[in-house]
Amino acid sequence: MKAKKSFGQHFLINEDMASRIASGLTLHDAYKRVVEVGPGKGVLTKYLLEKDFELWAVEADRDMVLYLNGNYPDLKDSIIPADFLKVDLNLFLKNEPFALIGNFPYNISSQILFKMLEHRDQIPEMVGMFQKEVADRVVSGPGSKTYGVISVLIQAYYEGKVLFDVGPENFSPPPRVESAVIRMVRKANADIGCDEKLFKQIVKQTFGQRRKMLRNTMKSFLKDNPILEDEFFKKRPEQLSLEEFIQLTKWVEATR
Repeated sequence: MKAKKSFGQHFLINEDMASRIASGLTLHDAYKRVVEVGPGKGVLTKYLLEKDFELWAVEADRDMVLYLNGNYPDLKDSIIPADFLKVDLNLFLKNEPFALIGNFPYNISSQILFKMLEHRDQIPEMVGMFQKEVADRVVSGPGSKTYGVISVLIQAYYEGKVLFDVGPENFSPPPRVESAVIRMVRKANADIGCDEKLFKQIVKQTFGQRRKMLRNTMKSFLKDNPILEDEFFKKRPEQLSLEEFIQLTKWVEATR
């Protein structure tokens, strides 16, 4: 079974790495179901099947679905032949909590994270393989060059850390980039205390012009409000903490 570029496939071949990824899930009391995205040839799947939970595998490549059906009979009734980004997860999860895991296809890994946010009420924990650059962006803090939209939006609801790095030699075919496995755990209080839609708009608007000061990028939200002359608005978005983005959103809410 050859990897297909159209699916962004790079098959993990290091068994030890696969076992470590599977062991990254630790909040077993918070869910009974686990969803693996893009299992491919099942190197991670086999270690997940050893765990004490109900495993579902979402695989878009029909050839891989056939391979999994033939090689992992225990999974046969739990393979969803679909695009994870498009599938309605609750058709088989029934609104129950679940963990998310996978050696995620790099071409859709950021979108997978945003879908995780959409289902955050159901997902207490996620462990996934990402391109290292993406992994660093997810967990980076203010002041970092990698700090951006995805950092703020994910960290509003999840605490994350890099578990370990993975070199290209651990895949077939080897990717041209370094990889890393990250673990995200949903915060105990996932209520950010402001208009979530507005918060997202502000984060995207400011980072869309990350070299400009807030007094310029926030004009469309605050118009001619005198608050724009405050020292705070001389900052650029990469200097703001999550808490400051939330406060910024509350200021805009107060003017409406």
